[in-house]
Order: sequence, then structure tokens, then C-alpha cells
Amino acid sequence: MPQEVFVSIDAGTSVIKSTAFDRDGSLLASASQINRYRKVADGGVEQSMAATWDKSAATIAAVLRQIPDADRRIAALAVTGQGDGTWLIDRDNAPLGDAMLWLDTRAAGIVAELDARRARAAAYRLTGTALSACNQSAQLAYLKREQPARLQHADCALHCKDWLYLNLTGVRATDPSEGVFTFGDFRTRAYSDQVLDAFGLADCRRLLPPMVDGSRHTEPLSAAAARAIGLKAGTPVSLGGVDVVCAALGGGARLPGAAFGCSVIGTTGMHIKMAGDAKNLQLGDAVCGYTMVVPGLPGAVMRMLSNMSATLNLDWLAGLLTEAATLFGATAEAPKSLQRLEAAAAAAPPGEVLFLPYIESGERGPFLNADARAQFGGLHSGAGVGALARAVYEGVALAARHCYQALGGAPEEVRPVGGGARSRLLCELLASVLNARIRATPCPEPGALGAAMLAAVAVGRFADLSEACQAWVEPNFGAASGGQAPDEALRAHYDRLFSAYLAAVEAAPPMWDALAAVRRADSAGGGPS
Repeated sequence: MPQEVFVSIDAGTSVIKSTAFDRDGSLLASASQINRYRKVADGGVEQSMAATWDKSAATIAAVLRQIPDADRRIAALAVTGQGDGTWLIDRDNAPLGDAMLWLDTRAAGIVAELDARRARAAAYRLTGTALSACNQSAQLAYLKREQPARLQHADCALHCKDWLYLNLTGVRATDPSEGVFTFGDFRTRAYSDQVLDAFGLADCRRLLPPMVDGSRHTEPLSAAAARAIGLKAGTPVSLGGVDVVCAALGGGARLPGAAFGCSVIGTTGMHIKMAGDAKNLQLGDAVCGYTMVVPGLPGAVMRMLSNMSATLNLDWLAGLLTEAATLFGATAEAPKSLQRLEAAAAAAPPGEVLFLPYIESGERGPFLNADARAQFGGLHSGAGVGALARAVYEGVALAARHCYQALGGAPEEVRPVGGGARSRLLCELLASVLNARIRATPCPEPGALGAAMLAAVAVGRFADLSEACQAWVEPNFGAASGGQAPDEALRAHYDRLFSAYLAAVEAAPPMWDALAAVRRADSAGGGPS
């Protein structure tokens, strides 16, 4: 009998990838496509829903073509994708305009209003998640105020992976990891009318789809989707958790009680610690971070804090230097520039310049400020490209420490995933900045692996998610090296630099506020004269 195969679709903000795994969790094939988003006025960031589905279908089809006898071998499809955002559909399941992404900051003013009247804190006690402009709840409040006609015509509010699941199965649904942190109670894993009332969204209850656990439930692939991707209709489709939950599961975030954490170092940074029984979780006084229930693990939750920009900072600097090279007549390519940039950063002395890594859309963790902006501190005439590059890498690591500090401190071992996990320098910096062993999984697609594990449980390949993790994830770490330990001299240095980082963050808001006021005045007046 042909060996069974599990295929996962992971629809990221910029890249959509489909990946196939065999019955042992080994990667068999993958295919990807670039997905574009666009910036609109007043901080809006949108993405085409139709293009996202078309590109997702194309990547699935490309993977299936790499698997002989796919119709007989595919045991299940699994779906995960970028979190937050708002993907509206009408009564006929057609998109109502482009999706609002998690990078969209148009709801920042409404979040500030809800914070001022303590509604944000009241909802936090139930969701375990600090409302920010990227959340669907804030975005629905924005649409209700600014685009009421569009919201009136909406028949359902989905997230990215939910939109793909709808196109694959014809079924409207979301999963508990995303539905609960947005509108629910993490203790009951259900929607909460109190949360909707706190946000002034009681009339939007009609837009919320049912929640299904992808480790327990599948829907058959529809005939239309089967024709689009080249697979037989009826194949089981599992709705996975949001991408960061799946990445943490596939990347080695252990079950409650283990001293392991996971940092997703991608476009954004997400720093995660597994918590024990949700009913006993103490959130603390600060309103910050996310609490996400873990599908397939009843009672288990992940506590996480996210900094808005992680590798975006590195991409920005590489792109800037590439642009500068072109301007002065040289030729350069951004990917090669990033490699050279890391080499220059590695050769530079530590902590010569300080960088606050808020290059895109402000910050949401461990503080909330949509007007936060990146900045260098301590520039001097001797600071060359290497010093600036190292400062940007260090800034990403310092932001991770800031997040872990708000979670009670970094665990003994942190397992990074995402594009940043492939950077040797960044892993070395994380070890010394966090004072933790850094041990990355050799699996190149942990998010897809996590979603595939949920699907494998759903179709009976494993008894539960714990068994799936032991079979597919832990062997990766058994085969991996011992990882990166902290450098004691650098650890002491970065302790001092982190104090300077915190002082800079605390001092920056008045400047950010003043710059935001200038931008708003210029926008209202048509720009500077």
C-alpha cells in the first residue's frame, strides 16, 4: 500500500507555501508563491482575498504534482495562516473587498478609546489578550464606525486560514486558537457575549463563524476545490490553529510543565511559553500579550507576546543599502545584501549603537503604541555599516527579551522558528541577550508540520496531539545539535544594554507623539508646502 501523505497550506503575509509530509513527519515536497499586500490611507494594509485563494490553490496543486499517486496517498489536507485581520464575505461567500491585515493600524484610535474607558482591561480578563489595532475585534469596531454599509452587507467575518478552509470545503468556520483570543473566554473555549458587549459589538455576533477543533473534526474537500487543486473530492480537510500556534507545536514548544519556550522570528516576532491548566492561569495586572488555547490539548494554553517587527527590520536595512548601492552606480541584490549585512554585523563590536526595532506599524508587545517608530541611538562618526547592522540584529533580540520579561522571564531553552531562526548571528545574540540555550529545529516548515499533526490526529493516525508531538517533533531535536549557549561576557554586556534599551523605550513616546502629530497635520493639509 502506498505510504500516506499529509499536505499543509500555510498562508503567510508575504509568502504562501504548501508542504507535504510522510507518515513519519518527514518533508516530501513543497511549493510557494509570493503574496502581495498594499498600503492604503491612514495606516491601512490590505490583501486580495481572491488572489490569496488562487495562489494557495496553485501551491497545493504544485505539491500534489510532486507526489506520485496523490489521489490514493493524501490522507488529509491541513490549513493554517497569518493571524488577526478581517476577511469579510457576503451571503454568497464572496469577498467584500480586500482583507484588512494584522499590519493595519486604522483601528488604533478606537483601541485607545476602549482602553480609556477600561473596556480593554475588562475584555482581557476573559480573552487573555490585550486588544490592539491588528485584532479583528478592533477592526470590526472600526468598520462599524467608518464603513457601516460594508459591515451591514457582510454575512461572516473570517480570518485568513478560515477563508482558505471555506474555499476548500464550502464550510464557514474558525478554530478555537483564533476565535477565543479575539472574542471568547480562554477558560471555556467559547465565544463570550461579555467580550462583544465590552467592545460595543453585540450586533456583530451574527458575523462570527462556528469554532471547530481541527484535531477532532474534518470536512470533505468540495468538488469545486478538487478541480482547482487536482485532488479527489471528499479528501478530509482539517482547519488548523493560527500560524503561531502551529509553528510553536511544530517547532518544539513542549507540553505544560517543560522549561521550553518558542520564539517565532519571522516578519513579526512571537515569543511563547506554554501554560498549564487554563482555569488556573493567572494573567497578572498588566494588560498585555495573547492567550491562545491549543487545539488538540484540552485545557492547555499558550501565553505569548508579540513585537510587530522582527525580520522586517533586517529586510528594511538590506533593502536600504541595496537602494544606496544602486543610487551610486553599483549593483546589488537584497538577498545577497542580507548575507553580507550579517557578516558585517558579526564582525562589528557589540552594543556600539542602540536600535529600537519598530520599523512597521508601531508596537503591540509588551506595550501598545501604534505611533512607535524605529530609531537609532548613540550614532557617532565612527559608526559604520557593520555597527548599524549589528545594532539592528541586537534590537530584534532585545525586543524578544522585552517580551519574555513581561511573560515572567525567558525559559531555560528557547526554540526559535521562522526565517530568523536560520540566522547564526541572531541565534547567538538571542542566547546571550535572553541568557537561554537556543536550539532550533531542523524542520524547515514547523508551522506546516504543526497543522499536519492536527490533521493526522483528526484522521486517526495518532491517538492525540501529545503522541503526534512525540513521534514527529521530538526526533528533530534528538537529531539536532546542542544548540547555542550564552556567552558569559556578552551576557553581562547585554544586561547593561537592555537597561539602556528600556530607558530609550520609556523616553521615546513624546517624540513619537510629536512626529505622529506632524504626519496627521501634513495629511490633513495635503502635505508640507
